Amino acid sequence: MDLKEVMAVNLRRLRHAKDMTQEELAERAGLSARYVGGIERADVSASVTVLGRIAEALEVEATELVRVNPSSRPRKGRSDEAP
Repeated sequence: MDLKEVMAVNLRRLRHAKDMTQEELAERAGLSARYVGGIERADVSASVTVLGRIAEALEVEATELVRVNPSSRPRKGRSDEAP
């Protein structure tokens, strides 16, 4: 998963946790709902400035938007694991 996809998944999860629509988030962050939707679909890359505005609107640290969830990473087999 690339960083755009990580941000898309985290943004959607955090927005839903706050029970916000894309339109509400966009208004709070000073963005268009279309742009927020594009970020959530990983169609567009958000700048660091936009990342900060979204984090502020969601009342979370910006790192929450780009944090890779270990359970979402593909598992790589280890040689010491039982088959």
